[in-house]
Amino acid sequence: MKKMQEKYKSIMIKVCFTVLVLIGWEIIARANLFGERSRLVFPTIEEIGRAFVGNFTSGYAGVSFWIYIANSMKLLLTGLLLGIALAFVFSGLAMVSRIFFEIYNYVVAICDLLPGVALLPVVIVIFGITPGVIVFLVVHAVIWPMSRNILDGFMAVPKIYVESGMNMGLSGISLLLGVYIPAATSYIVSGLKVGWARAWRGLISAEMIFGIARSPGIGLYINQMRTNMKNAEMYATLLVIIMIGLIVQYGILAPIENYTVKRWGMSK
Repeated sequence: MKKMQEKYKSIMIKVCFTVLVLIGWEIIARANLFGERSRLVFPTIEEIGRAFVGNFTSGYAGVSFWIYIANSMKLLLTGLLLGIALAFVFSGLAMVSRIFFEIYNYVVAICDLLPGVALLPVVIVIFGITPGVIVFLVVHAVIWPMSRNILDGFMAVPKIYVESGMNMGLSGISLLLGVYIPAATSYIVSGLKVGWARAWRGLISAEMIFGIARSPGIGLYINQMRTNMKNAEMYATLLVIIMIGLIVQYGILAPIENYTVKRWGMSK
């Protein structure tokens, strides 16, 4: 009962905050604080609402907005799954080999500091302007923070757990799967959150910087709206980005956290 009350209170706080933001936006939009530029800088909620519906019903230049979303999600999922898989493989190898741990830990420390956007010119020169470039940037955005969290989780596993697993005959991969990964679940879930957020931002940024005509994505759509001075449509597209992010956060990641680390008492 107490948990339900806390959950209801949390939802109400978020709803009230959202309503206050919308009210504040509408007040600023109708106050014409920027003169003739007000409708461009702060279109009304009604205009953004109409643009939101228009995005899905008409799209742009004969291309449905659903196509833009589908292309972005396809590239995102490809890069996200590949990045997560590589992070687990390399982090696992790091726990099996001390030499590989030192090398990979050093590589993670270096590469995690490199923004994906900064690598764009180099990647484009090597591979050209293809959808694979965006997948590469998504992988780059995911693998390093994910690896950092996994490695930190492995290093935080109590020594007694590892010794107990070894006494049961576990070693190498079996020790990794039977002890390290279950004990580091809270770190892994945290890494998923960070990796997803970075991947989503990296994808949109890459699509905005260089749009691929044969695989147009949400980032390219925003740029097209900006170029054509359709600011209401641009804000409406930002809402779509936020909505997709919230769906993943609360519809996928939160349940994973609830059914693992919270159920097992690893987190509040």
